Amino acid sequence: MFTGLIEEVGRVCRLERHAHGGRLTVAARKVLVGTQVGDSMAVSGACLTVVEISSDGFTVDVMPETLARTTLGRAGPGMLVNLERAVALGQRLGGHFVLGHVDAVGKVLAVRRSPSAWEVTFSLPASIETCVAPKGSIAVDGISLTVIGVRPGEFDVGLIPHTLKETSLRALRVGQEVNLEADVLARYVRRALEVLRPGEEQTRQDYSVLGSSGLTEELLREQGFI
Repeated sequence: MFTGLIEEVGRVCRLERHAHGGRLTVAARKVLVGTQVGDSMAVSGACLTVVEISSDGFTVDVMPETLARTTLGRAGPGMLVNLERAVALGQRLGGHFVLGHVDAVGKVLAVRRSPSAWEVTFSLPASIETCVAPKGSIAVDGISLTVIGVRPGEFDVGLIPHTLKETSLRALRVGQEVNLEADVLARYVRRALEVLRPGEEQTRQDYSVLGSSGLTEELLREQGFI
């Protein structure tokens, strides 16, 4: 479990591919403190297991699924990656619950810069569109951000100077790909609306009404949630 509060921006040293995935080596310092082989590390939003540690970095194994479905599959020397160690019990949860399970890859559509903040528009893949809402949370390259606007196929976030300074987003450019993870609470709400009470059967056609008629108290009662 992570919070989406980045501890350090690391730099990719190399990605070694093999028949069963790959090994990614990242130069870092701060996140090495207290880290042991076998620990989880969020690398630009992807939860990976540390398999080697050196004085100036660490190595993680990367499964074929991760290489295929995240930006890490295109990692090369010098690429900046956001790093976060798994949250410890009793630690402040300053962001939101981030699992490190990347849902989709989006792209930067627009960057509007001002001295006080940047407003960035990202593409919103259809697979997670129903899990993204204004004022809700989303992890972009592992960073916990608040959604300030949603439209079909895209969403907006605001980046304060501290976020730009402490994360890889300071190097954002139009067309760049980013890892997206929807809020886990939104995932479960969506899933809950897709199933019925135990013992009942329902087809996808039956509950497609949820997306067209809107969510009401009456509908929730019909589906057994109240």
